[in-house]
Amino acid sequence: MRATLIMASLGLALQLTAPAVHAAEPLPPGLQPLPDVPPPLVNIDPDNEPEVTVVQKGEVKEEQFRIRGRLYMIKVTPANGSNSYYLVDDKGSGQFQRRDRVDVNLQIPRWVVMEF
Repeated sequence: MRATLIMASLGLALQLTAPAVHAAEPLPPGLQPLPDVPPPLVNIDPDNEPEVTVVQKGEVKEEQFRIRGRLYMIKVTPANGSNSYYLVDDKGSGQFQRRDRVDVNLQIPRWVVMEF
């Protein structure tokens, strides 16, 4: 058993050091470096980016999050050292619900890709 374990660990060590041996070999002559490829252009819609406004109300700090001018979430940070909480409008009705975490109703998509 011990000999098998030693041989297996020796084989793993040889596999881990093999790429280092190949990396030290010189490159064949006539190779040209690849040209720098610019990153792809991404069209970002500024209307879909959240706008954050920080409002200081006494000792309480509010961070108001809006998309297209609609207020959908407020992060409230009390000054007394207690935990921050969130006021979230899930349905867009103007009714805010308090949450201690934002990801309370996080639902993971469960699509069926293939059945057989």
